[in-house]
Amino acid sequence: MQLTNVAQKTQQILDEVEKAIVGKRKVLELVMMSILAGGHVLFEDFPGLAKTLTARSFATVLGLDFKRIQFTPDLLPGDITGTYIYNRNEGHFQLRRGPIFANIVLADEINRASPKTQAALLEGMQETQVTLDGETMPLPQPFIVMATQNPIEFEGTFPLPEAQLDRFLVRLSLGYPTPDQEQEILKRRRERGHDEIALKAMTNETELLEMRQSLEQIFVDPDLEKYIVAVVHETRHDTRVAVGASPRGSLALLKLARARATLEGRDFIIPDDVKWVVGPVLIHRLILQPEMWMKKVSVNHVIGEILDRIAVPRVD
Repeated sequence: MQLTNVAQKTQQILDEVEKAIVGKRKVLELVMMSILAGGHVLFEDFPGLAKTLTARSFATVLGLDFKRIQFTPDLLPGDITGTYIYNRNEGHFQLRRGPIFANIVLADEINRASPKTQAALLEGMQETQVTLDGETMPLPQPFIVMATQNPIEFEGTFPLPEAQLDRFLVRLSLGYPTPDQEQEILKRRRERGHDEIALKAMTNETELLEMRQSLEQIFVDPDLEKYIVAVVHETRHDTRVAVGASPRGSLALLKLARARATLEGRDFIIPDDVKWVVGPVLIHRLILQPEMWMKKVSVNHVIGEILDRIAVPRVD
């Protein structure tokens, strides 16, 4: 697919999703970019801010199969991947596929399940496959995990390990709407006369995979590759950071920068593309030194200072 067509199609998709999600265009663009880049999305925000609605709206507008898993302490890995059930009529074990066999899987309150259950997603997120009783089965393409967690409620939760956090391309927060945006939400609900929001499918699985492949046409200057590496490398040597970003972070920056160039209708990336996505990509990949919490130094503050220190390349 031509890049101009991809840019036009993504704008149509975002316009349709905005019929359900009011006033969050930048976040929606980041979700769309993550989908184009083939990555997974972690929403960390307070209850009632449309995290589930965002995931379901994208699934509907993209024309993809959608499954929701409510993570709880008693959830088992087999409840996600599926299991073999004995079929009495046919006299053999039959696979009953779990909800992970969908295009978009919403892992709601993912940190409420045990680490063993959380790990059931790891193979699918990294290798788009599931292994059951020694048999490896591919997952549908495209395959995207959108997970949610509450940033303030920690009782009865199991924090995501770094290995799993690193598999999410971005960590996003929708945030509270402004008074005008909240009034617009009320107005739309009143005019609809019911809770359900009717959205149209603007594409399908095949076309979305073609849109993803088109990102390979985006030109990346070697100096911008060095810039991306320099930013990530600096996270490993900043004295305030205990654990810096891995090479997976560099790849995530490259993929998302290409996706942003596509949304902007360009066939090349610029430094601003990298700067625009560096926060959502690195915020969950850095672990600060313990004393930084006492000094109230945030990860976003550290990332901002790293960007200020590194010279931006001039690209013709």
